[in-house]
Amino acid sequence: MTSIRDAWCRFWFSAEPMYTLGLVRIVSGIAVVVWTLTLLPDLFEVFGEEGVAPQPSRLDYQWTVLEIWRGDTALSISWALLLVSALALTVGWHSRVAAVLMFVLLQSFVRRGVYIVNAGDAILIIVALILALCSCGAALSLDQRRRTGSFWSAQTRSVWPVRLLQVQLSVIYLVSVQAKLTGKTWLEGSAVFYAWRSDGRWATWPAPEWLASNAIAVNALTWATLLIELALAVLVWNRRLRLPVLIAGVVMHLAIMINLNIAFFSVAMFVLYVAFVPADAVRDAPSRLRNWRSAEKAQAA
Repeated sequence: MTSIRDAWCRFWFSAEPMYTLGLVRIVSGIAVVVWTLTLLPDLFEVFGEEGVAPQPSRLDYQWTVLEIWRGDTALSISWALLLVSALALTVGWHSRVAAVLMFVLLQSFVRRGVYIVNAGDAILIIVALILALCSCGAALSLDQRRRTGSFWSAQTRSVWPVRLLQVQLSVIYLVSVQAKLTGKTWLEGSAVFYAWRSDGRWATWPAPEWLASNAIAVNALTWATLLIELALAVLVWNRRLRLPVLIAGVVMHLAIMINLNIAFFSVAMFVLYVAFVPADAVRDAPSRLRNWRSAEKAQAA
């Protein structure tokens, strides 16, 4: 029992330089900046007083500040605050305040337009919550630059925020595989066909007919999707297999982004992927880039 307790404490509470957390914060902030900008063209048509979602959905244990603070003026200010908070989080300026504000406003917009969002938006909210609960400005931030004089530096802190993000990725894929295996199309190996041939409802770039009509290819890709998701849930924890598993996941999600219209889901999953980037790799990135540039200049000379 003592060894189990010690392993548990090492997993959640060992101290490491927070380079990985800083990278997650930056990538998450950029994702939310883009997410916020995509709202602008249809902001009032969807969320305005005369829009399609003027009132928040009535779901238990859900909330939105737009239910308390109503009107188009409140909507405009909330949108602007969300953009500013996401930009501030990206550069690490008053990071904790920015993370809290971003979480509250993300939640508010998603709960206001619950019928036009998807799982990717929920993942961005979860990431924002984890960042709000920790010292997310402890690395790669203007906050850190103010403390130490260097932007590309990190404090050594407990690793639990990064572990929460990593566990979140595993849970998502485990639940996804479990849900897929309860569906007939996945068990019979035809799910990819229906995704490809959705007549524009889901497919943004339908697969060519010669591929979509090939039963062997459809069956292989359907089961390959399940195997990749299961590997991402389990084998990603193996240091030796982590890189090839994550590369397979990137390829899978890029294919999803090209083929299916599911907005920010793949982008949000990539934010969680960043949580598996080693802190040493992030720390050494500037020096490696300088060495690469020096080598390029030497070859050119």
